[in-house]
Amino acid sequence: MTWWLWTILAIFLLFGFVIVRGAPYVPSHRRFVRLAFAQLYKLSDKDVLVDLGSGDGIVLRLAAERGAKAIGYELNPILVALSRFLSRGNPKITTKPGDMWLVDLPKETTIVYAFSVSRDARRLEKKIQQTVDHNGRPVWLITYGAKLKTKEPVRTLHAHSLYLFEPQALQRGRA
Repeated sequence: MTWWLWTILAIFLLFGFVIVRGAPYVPSHRRFVRLAFAQLYKLSDKDVLVDLGSGDGIVLRLAAERGAKAIGYELNPILVALSRFLSRGNPKITTKPGDMWLVDLPKETTIVYAFSVSRDARRLEKKIQQTVDHNGRPVWLITYGAKLKTKEPVRTLHAHSLYLFEPQALQRGRA
């Protein structure tokens, strides 16, 4: 086999592995992400946004435009490299290679953005709740795609849904 066939096979395997492990790469549309950051959750320079499965980094770049610190985790090394290239020179953006199911979110996280597929909705909900309980502080979640299974969104806008996760100790205190 020639080098270009090996390259195509390697790319196919990388993207295929990511689909099995998580959601497929579906580029976010700037217009809809901007609307979500303007109407669902008004992102500011006080926020630390984490994008789980950050792909080419468009969500990170749009969050940084609003002043937020933006951290992306991406399983596909090709997309990590692309995101880093497209975000080069912006000190507010960090793209890290990593499996969204295995990474620990930074303690300062205020909002998480994630493409959501139905099969992973419960798993995503559990991951965010565990993070919130561990860090002891609330976190907002914006999903694009499928809604969560057991939690009602605070607001929705087109395919985006906004959720608030609070530490379970706070939830019990209010009951």
